[in-house]
Amino acid sequence: MKGIASSHDGFTSSKKKRFQKKVKSLPNIEELVAGVRSGSRKDLAKAITFIESNANEHYQFGQELLQQLLPQTGRSIRIGITGVPGAGKSTFIEAFGKMLCDSGFKTAVLAIDPSSSISGGSILGDKTRMELLAKHPNAFIRPSPSSGTLGGVHRKTRETMLLCESAGFEIILVETVGVGQSEFLVRGMVDIFLLLALTGAGDELQGMKKGIMELADAIIVNKADGENEPLAKKTQREFNQILHMLQPSTKGWQSKAYTCSSIEQRGIVEIWEMIQAFEKATKESGVFDERRSSQTKEWMHTLILEQLKTNFYQHSYVKEHIKEMERKAMNGEMTPSQAVENLFSHVYPKTNE
Repeated sequence: MKGIASSHDGFTSSKKKRFQKKVKSLPNIEELVAGVRSGSRKDLAKAITFIESNANEHYQFGQELLQQLLPQTGRSIRIGITGVPGAGKSTFIEAFGKMLCDSGFKTAVLAIDPSSSISGGSILGDKTRMELLAKHPNAFIRPSPSSGTLGGVHRKTRETMLLCESAGFEIILVETVGVGQSEFLVRGMVDIFLLLALTGAGDELQGMKKGIMELADAIIVNKADGENEPLAKKTQREFNQILHMLQPSTKGWQSKAYTCSSIEQRGIVEIWEMIQAFEKATKESGVFDERRSSQTKEWMHTLILEQLKTNFYQHSYVKEHIKEMERKAMNGEMTPSQAVENLFSHVYPKTNE
């Protein structure tokens, strides 16, 4: 009997070894850095995966990777694109991106979707939405992570943008798929911000917040083709009248409205010429570099707040007592301020100094 038991134990042991999941070792960082610098899209995608990972070991590896690649960053033009549902963002980005790629520019498309953070859904449909662009050798498309807070998506998108720049991508298009807070978030990480609109400005303005319009360096009235073209021109004039009365988004630059047809490829080149004029004007005035520096500073402070929040909620006392504090606050046993003070006093005890 003992022999049978021993044999069974040996089988179980060998079975465990056979089916034990292997822990993947980290790649050679020098080789990955060299691969990204050479423009390898495969190595770039691998590097971004480490940046997006929530595993501590991967995160630390990603930060070291980014540190080594940092000298090659900052040489692109970063373009933010937003728009109301149905404005044709995907069609416009594909037409615009393909025009840039055909002209020899290496172009990366990054998408931010705050709704995916809430639902856990993925927007990897980007590659099917922009099928022609995705196949272009000069293009790289990457959706936002499908989980985590909007702040986390912000960090990962910004760092992904830096990795793309280190891989030689000269133009970064950052698309906001969702609505609301994501527009302000994207504005804080790009050089120029485009707002895509539909025809019928009078009707559309009823649902368009003034604050969103004030973020825009240009408004693009899309779908200006066929019978819709005269209405698009009318909408362009109406937007220009409104923009003239608003505070400019960028110092020294007057925001204007343009028309284009993504399907017929009309007006796309003019929009690129406008972006080049914007880059030239803001670099000459110093506004371009000022904005980049200011964005980096704001990003650093955002990361500080995120880190403090993470450390607070991960603290053992908070994890053990937060439900109790919530209950006492809701029952009126203590004020919310007292509950917060109780938690903070254990996370950050006061000293006599």
